[in-house]
This record gives sequence, structure tokens and C-alpha cells, in this order.
Amino acid sequence: MQEGLLIYDKSVSGRRGYTLPDTESGETELLDMIPDQFRRNEDAELPEITEPETMRHFVALSVKNHHIEKGFYPLGSCTMKYNPKRNDAAASLKGFECHHPLAPCSSSKGLLELMYGLMSDLGEISGFDQVSLQPVAGAQGEFAGLLIMQAYHRERGDSRTKIIIPDSAHGTNPASVSSVGYTTVQIKSNEQGIIAPESVAEVMDETVAGMMLTNPNTLGIFETHCKEIAEIVHFHGGLMYMDGANLNANMGIFRPGDVGFDMMHFNLHKTMSTPHGGGGPGGGAIGVIRELGKYLPYPVLEKDDKSELFFNYDRPHSIGRLHSFFGNFANMVRAFAYIRTLGGKGVRRVSENAVLNANYLKELLKDSFDLPYAGHCMHEFVLSGNRQKKKGVRTFDMAKRMLDFGIHPPTVYFPLIVQEAMMIEPTETETKETLDKFIETMRTIAKEVEESPEMVTGAPHNTIVKRLDEVGAVRNLDVCLRS
Repeated sequence: MQEGLLIYDKSVSGRRGYTLPDTESGETELLDMIPDQFRRNEDAELPEITEPETMRHFVALSVKNHHIEKGFYPLGSCTMKYNPKRNDAAASLKGFECHHPLAPCSSSKGLLELMYGLMSDLGEISGFDQVSLQPVAGAQGEFAGLLIMQAYHRERGDSRTKIIIPDSAHGTNPASVSSVGYTTVQIKSNEQGIIAPESVAEVMDETVAGMMLTNPNTLGIFETHCKEIAEIVHFHGGLMYMDGANLNANMGIFRPGDVGFDMMHFNLHKTMSTPHGGGGPGGGAIGVIRELGKYLPYPVLEKDDKSELFFNYDRPHSIGRLHSFFGNFANMVRAFAYIRTLGGKGVRRVSENAVLNANYLKELLKDSFDLPYAGHCMHEFVLSGNRQKKKGVRTFDMAKRMLDFGIHPPTVYFPLIVQEAMMIEPTETETKETLDKFIETMRTIAKEVEESPEMVTGAPHNTIVKRLDEVGAVRNLDVCLRS
């Protein structure tokens, strides 16, 4: 049979390739409860195919997609960092997987201990006094933080309306600000790619509720003035929010709670071992200083006077629920397993290796591409394809060409403050051999731009699917198997 055929096209009448489980007692009665209008009057039009051919079909499909187990993903913890499989196995344990969230605390002691332990670990890593695991995405963690900021000012009779955001901020920050009802005040990075305290001082006044700062920022540069900036914001009564999207560079090295940040969210799905391709599932836990603890989403996991864990719903100052039940529990298991397997020294080593790998790539690629900010980077760095664009080749073209070498492209055209941007994030798990192969590939592409640019502008050449009309696909969406 030809490779790439739909499984329906491989169907041959009379072939079978499935095994159905035995119907358990009580299931027949449940089936009888289905109303007639929802019952089939004839068999479903399903393919008839043997089990071996079914397996070959889906395995063939799986290897056509790029994934972290197949090749390098230089957009790292932003989307597809390698995650230890033992942590997936831990999250799939029946005691976790089958436990109902409405079960009483008395029968959930192990689960509550895990959640409490994770909260303590995150507090230790970040320097914050209290942590909520309830938000289920980084953006929802931002939303929670801004609601807390709003509640804090409202309780003081302070009707502030603005949030300061750098031009190098994480991409979801402006949307989170708008969703809470604040307006954005954007400030520009200086020539070193960081925020100068005087830029904050120029716009900080009693109308500003606070500032959101991603550290390191999306240029991969550490905001060295963050403590001084926090002092300026606090002097005018504002609060400091740190976007924890780039925590992969900080763990065991830098604690935001120690330098004046009042709150931050953790992207458990980025940093701590949850597969995140395809947009989920997420975990956006949020940590706060003690003074802001009363505003955290309820219920809050606490210990009573007998050291028994329970969910406290009596939280009159809380911003309320953000999610049904208590968050994405499987993410919590993975994050807990990740931290406890590594230990304190191992968690620090993760960040050290991520920073080392990023700087290794930057130093060996800066001669082949433009490097807008040349200093020491953290776990990621940004190159520019401006040099190649002058030859008629865009960053988009080079990203497509990488696919021919079995490498997934990095994030392109972000951050917006760098023209023809390529944001490269190798993470800590990649070997020197993998990094060297990436360097060789990038240098090869840069050479092709000089000598045979049509090779790049026409890429990809050896993938199953070539260039798609992505705008047309969005505007004329058709998800039907057969038109």
C-alpha cells in the first residue's frame, strides 16, 4: 500500500483488528438508558483493517511529526523541553489517576501531602512565603497575580489603573493586563537589552498599580537592576510581579522573593516536567509574599492545629476560584517528582547547564548571524536574520530549511523588538554533540544564503508536507475527513 494513504483507503471488507473489553455488570443497564434519538440505526462507517496494518499506519504517522524524542527542539522550555518518563509514570499511578477530587481530605492524605510538599518546594526555590497551585496556565497565573494586585489596592481604597510592562516582556503580559481592566504603560529596553531604573521612575506614580517584569527577559538577558526597580515601584505604593516563564535560568541561583518581587507565577509545564506540545496541559502556580497571602484563590491548603491537612474555604479576602477543584493534579505530581528526584543541588545544576548550553551556542553562532545584544545570556538568546534578509532570505525561510536537517525551528519573529528574530533555547538536557550538530546546521544554512539562496527560500525539501498557506488554513478551516 502507498505510504500516506488514509486508513479508510486501506480498508478491505471482512478484515478485523480490534479487541473489545468484556461488558461489566451494570454497563448494559447504562447503555439502555441512552435515548433512542442518540442511538445508531446502522453500523458506523469504520475502516476494516488488520491489527498489524493499523499499528503500522499510526506508527508511520507518528514519525512524520517532529517531536522531542526524534530530534532537537531549540525552543526548549518554552514549548518542548525533554521530560523524564519516570515522572509521567508517577502521574499515571492509579492512586493518583483514579482519585476523585471530591473525595474527603481524610481519604486523600497522600495527595494532599504531595501538594503541600510541592508548595513548600516552590516557595523555597522562589523565596515566596505562600503558594497556590490552582492556576492551570502561565497566563492564568498572571491573571491571578493581577487580580491580587487589584484586590490589594482596592482594600486600601486606592483606584489605580495602570501596569508597567517592558518591551521585552513575556508575550502574554499585555493580554493579562487588559483582561483585568488595567491599561499598559510600556517602557523600552536600553542598549544592553534591559530596563534602566530611570525609565521606570519616569512613568511610576500613584496611578500605577504595579510592574510586571520577566527575568531573565525574552532576550535571554538578566535584569540586573530588578532590586532598584522594585524600590522605585514600592516607594510609590505599587507592587512588583515577576513573570516566571524563564525560571529555567534561575533555579537554585536567584530567588525573586529576596530582591523585592511581591509575587510570581511558575510555569510548571515549562520548567518542571510536563509535556507541553499542542498547548497543554498547563500548571501556573503562583507565589506571593506573606502580606498578599490572604488574597490567594480559595480553597487554600493548610494544616490545622493537629498538623492535619485540609482545604480552607473561609477566605473573605480571596480573589475567588480560578478553576474547578484544585488545579491540574497530574502536573503537580510531575513537578514534585522532578524536584525531589533532582534535589536542591540538582535543581541548581539544571539552570547552570541551561545557561552554559545557551552561551555555548551564542558564542559559536554570532559570527554567522547578527547578534543584537552581545553580552552574557541566560538560558536563551536572540539572533537576528537581518544580514540574511538583505540577501533576499527571511528568518521564516531559514526556519523551514532547518526541517530538512531534522531540527525543529526555534521561536521566530519574537521578541518583537528584534527584527527577523530567532529565539534559541537549548535547555539543560541536550548533549554537546547535539549542540554541535545544530551549530553546523545553522552555519550551513548561512552559507547557503550566500551561495545558493534558492535552496533556503524553497525549503523544506524532504518533509512530507511542504509550505502551507497558513493564513488560508485559518480563514478557511476544514476539519472534515472528506470534503
